[in-house]
Amino acid sequence: MVFGAAREYGIIGWLFFRINLEHVNTPLKKSAIFRIFAPLCMQINITLPDGSIRQYEKGITAMAIAMSISEGLARNVLAARVGGEVWDANRPINEDTTLQLLTWNDPEGKHAFWHTSAHLLAEAIEQLYTGVKFGIGPAIDNGFYYDIDFGSHSLSSDDFAKIEKRVSELVAEKQPVIREEVSKQKALEFFTAKGDEYKLELINDLQDGSITFYRTGTFTDLCRGPHLPDISPIKAFKILSLAGAFWRGDEKRKQLTRVYGISFPKQKELTEYIAFLEEAKKRDHRKLGKELELFMFSPKIGIGLPVWLPKGTALRLRLEDFLKKIQKKAGYQQVICPHIGNVELYKTSGHYEKYGKDSFQPIHTPEEGEEYFLKPMNCPHHCEIYRNSPHSYRDLPVRIAEFGTVYRYEMSGELHGLTRVRSFTQDDAHIFCTPEQLKEEFKSVVDIVLLIFKMLNFTEFTAQVSLRSKNDREKYIGTDENWEKAERAIIEAAAEKGLKTVEIEGEAAFYGPKLDFMVKDALGRTWQLGTVQVDYNLPERFELEYIGADNERHRPVMIHRAPFGSMERFVAVLLEHTGGNFPLWLTPEQYIILPVSEKYTDYATCVQQQLEDADLRGTTDNRSEKVGRKIRDAEIRKIPYMIIVGEKEEANGSVSVRSHGNGDLGVMSIDNFIKHITEEVNNHK
Repeated sequence: MVFGAAREYGIIGWLFFRINLEHVNTPLKKSAIFRIFAPLCMQINITLPDGSIRQYEKGITAMAIAMSISEGLARNVLAARVGGEVWDANRPINEDTTLQLLTWNDPEGKHAFWHTSAHLLAEAIEQLYTGVKFGIGPAIDNGFYYDIDFGSHSLSSDDFAKIEKRVSELVAEKQPVIREEVSKQKALEFFTAKGDEYKLELINDLQDGSITFYRTGTFTDLCRGPHLPDISPIKAFKILSLAGAFWRGDEKRKQLTRVYGISFPKQKELTEYIAFLEEAKKRDHRKLGKELELFMFSPKIGIGLPVWLPKGTALRLRLEDFLKKIQKKAGYQQVICPHIGNVELYKTSGHYEKYGKDSFQPIHTPEEGEEYFLKPMNCPHHCEIYRNSPHSYRDLPVRIAEFGTVYRYEMSGELHGLTRVRSFTQDDAHIFCTPEQLKEEFKSVVDIVLLIFKMLNFTEFTAQVSLRSKNDREKYIGTDENWEKAERAIIEAAAEKGLKTVEIEGEAAFYGPKLDFMVKDALGRTWQLGTVQVDYNLPERFELEYIGADNERHRPVMIHRAPFGSMERFVAVLLEHTGGNFPLWLTPEQYIILPVSEKYTDYATCVQQQLEDADLRGTTDNRSEKVGRKIRDAEIRKIPYMIIVGEKEEANGSVSVRSHGNGDLGVMSIDNFIKHITEEVNNHK
């Protein structure tokens, strides 16, 4: 009994029962003592972010704790981090724990806000369209979506205003969000009665005792949460777009309607977000890529297979040359590998087991049992290159680099311009080094990444230390010892480089932890660009060796690195970051010459020859159009400099210069223009 009290009520409860049992010998006195001590027995300790500890009654909620601190704070609380989990702010807390109150300024607070908004959208749609069925409705990085089977109904953008009006009416009702733990049997009965096969399928995948419902008004959903205490904070709500989405991402299953939306606590924030979306549309790399004639896609070639046009190829090759020069100075050796590999190669590396579903179907040759795969990764090939010749510790580090094209089977609904494709080229390299060399080699790679970001004006970024999941070890290969060494090396190296880091569990590669660079673009969006990974496991699987100073055989450590990530994704992000206004050293066309009439085409040719002799890149617009039209077209193409030549310029051996977005720069000699543009290129570098 004593130990039971200690477990249930803590040390105060234990003391109470000791007194009750050993020193009190009448029922009346026992009752009096219980009335005194019982409230203390029900106390729990809550540790706040500043380290202070407060005592509250068992069953208190995060919202009530917020109210005890400040009524103003409570008005802003959306959810709470209780221990290591994010909870509803009105969920009872029954044991000692840490507590962080989450507001709109916290990512988890926004997540709860948008998750509740998805349920609000579903409630409005269910009331307006009879017989609809619901798939999943999560919060995403910006807003939320819900996958819905509309049955006989059809939905278009013309219906958005009607749904938004109903949402506004529901918000005015200030409906509470109610969480309920239910048995698997009850959950199945509820959605069987509704005839919702999508929820039934999800429930069948869940364990009894882990199932919760959330109810807002007339809408009840299968959901883990967390959610807002009620829907009243949702002051601004907008449906953004519609898309098709196969149920559970399976192209063989029914296509549902995915309804995207966004919501905010203030109307002003929604107005600003809509303006942001308009700017994002202007910067969409798919739109700019077409306008600037950088790349294309062709259904006949194959969806998700980008084709680089001449100007895009020039841009990409310039980026490659830039990195190759850096790599050459750093001691990298360039290699070229085939685009396919024997299936045994990827079985050895583990890619067959871990990425088999994401690969294209195997290639079978006429030879019995001979099977190949389109290359999903470059690292297995590079391991074989290292294994091709013996190595001493004096040879290490060995640095192998390749702009290697790889292939992954992405479902058609997931493809998106250059950011999600089926064929892409990685600026890949693999470093094979001794354990003692690991940290310095890792830091040298970080230096390359930082140099690239500086050159291309990516000034805001966070280094994400991507660790393996503590709970799901099946996703990974290798021993705990090797993983711990690799994770420790990354954390220490990042600290020594003074990087601002965050640690995220579950984001490691299957063979090792990594440092991912999360970069903010000009619109404040975050992209993952550049990665550095530490790997003790592939050298084990490929039996890679070097002879140490002790004349014994040792395993090298492997560093995987790709500062750009992939050329396709990097160019897409760069396009949207710059709005197509590339740095002068990188842009495919630095100038365009605009003769005011056909009479001056010979002089234009003479000017272009001098500029080409100075290693400047550009063309001449010899169309029989007025010069004003030529200027407008050059502005649309975002050509940095427009050189106008006519009678006066020809007579003086000069040029009139306009700068994209800035207007006239005046008349200057050809030599002075060359000096001007060369200095700008060098200053950027």
